[in-house]
Amino acid sequence: MTDPAIFREYDIRGTYGRNLFDDDAYAIGRAVAQALQERGGRRIAVGRDGRLSAPALEAALVDGLRDGGLDVVRIGVGPTPMLYYAEASLEEVDGGIHVTGSHNPRDDNGFKIVFFGGALFGAEIQRIGDLAGGLQRRGDLVHRGAVKMQDILPTYVARLVEGLLPGLWDKAGDLRIGWDAGNGAAGPAIEALTALLPGEHHLLFTQVDGHFPHHHPDPTVEANLADLRALVASRHLDFGVAFDGDADRIVVIDGRGRSILGDQLLALLAQDLLLDCPGAVILGDVKASQAVYDRIAALGGVPAMGPAGHSLIKAEMKVNGALLAGETSGHIFYKHRFYGFDDALYAAVRLMAAVSRRNGSIADWFDELPICFNTPELRFPVAADRKRAVVEEVAARLAAQGAQGAQVNRMDGLRVSCNGENGDGGWWLLRASNTQEMLVARAESASEQGLAALVAQLDAELAQSGVSRAGLSKG
Repeated sequence: MTDPAIFREYDIRGTYGRNLFDDDAYAIGRAVAQALQERGGRRIAVGRDGRLSAPALEAALVDGLRDGGLDVVRIGVGPTPMLYYAEASLEEVDGGIHVTGSHNPRDDNGFKIVFFGGALFGAEIQRIGDLAGGLQRRGDLVHRGAVKMQDILPTYVARLVEGLLPGLWDKAGDLRIGWDAGNGAAGPAIEALTALLPGEHHLLFTQVDGHFPHHHPDPTVEANLADLRALVASRHLDFGVAFDGDADRIVVIDGRGRSILGDQLLALLAQDLLLDCPGAVILGDVKASQAVYDRIAALGGVPAMGPAGHSLIKAEMKVNGALLAGETSGHIFYKHRFYGFDDALYAAVRLMAAVSRRNGSIADWFDELPICFNTPELRFPVAADRKRAVVEEVAARLAAQGAQGAQVNRMDGLRVSCNGENGDGGWWLLRASNTQEMLVARAESASEQGLAALVAQLDAELAQSGVSRAGLSKG
């Protein structure tokens, strides 16, 4: 029987050999086939990342999809955005599934699903789980779908290159950039992409290897950026870009070795986009720095805040017509001249274009952002049945206290904005992770003293719910 716990709010994910097996992949394929055909779909694209379990899971998934009556287009190993591109661009393809564990631990794997250009999440994922529970046995087939292989990497990479406008080609030729694939699925695409781009490119760990021998592909963890940071310093590069295991997240290292996270990168890319599209709506997530929203408004854009989660951000972009969106975790979404899905490689190309048009270093550009004191994104384990309960307990206590002058945003967890005694207030965030059994916290203030006060308040609230969080500090 398929473990219901693998059907999460925004994707399907488990640990291979513990609660995720090949039979589960087959059942999920059958369930997806039924759900897509109910919407009129007949053909689906399937790709996978480079994890050790991905070939077996993909094979079982494809069997389930075909036994369920769908025709399947297999695109092979590549980043999740390449699967999104295939689903959006291939004729008569109505949906897509990528077998990927993203940035999760090495033995994890899972499935990201799109139907007709929209990501499945929430109740739709739970329905896939309900259907899969009754479709685990093989047999009773009405029609077995066809399958074919299609090498989409060349056309995908060619579309990425279009992010560098022709008028910027010569200026971009002066750039010197480092690329760290972390042995993830993006390696071959990065090799093909950089061979076509102008400039000087230095590549790290582009061989796809599910053992991840150099470092785990999660660029939001500082320790995983050490190799790229050393490369940028030793070769005196303009900047470096690091990707997660399926290349839908990006973190940038500037020429001075500083990490530029997703929300900060959004502020820089927004400035460039607003040159072409004055007044555009630009969407950030609930974890983003207030400085980002203030910066977008100051540049003449329309800032908007949405809940965290790549599926929710994509849906929110359609609602408010945003041309650009970003999450603090490193997901960057371009509707402007692209398809509106998160693609870290396309974001890297657009960053090249932005730096070229600016005629200055990314480090100097980064210095123009207001100085804020903040924690990094802090993640700590909490049991699945407790993580949302803790958030609700904290919310109830704040409501009972009248929040003592604070403003509480319940869009996604708790974002609590506080007024400081010396104008150095700020905000703290507490929310349940969408993909892991963890709570996520962050805090930001205009001063170190203000940050310390916010962290103390957050610590006190967590302690009352039996959660100890040692070592919160500014990043």
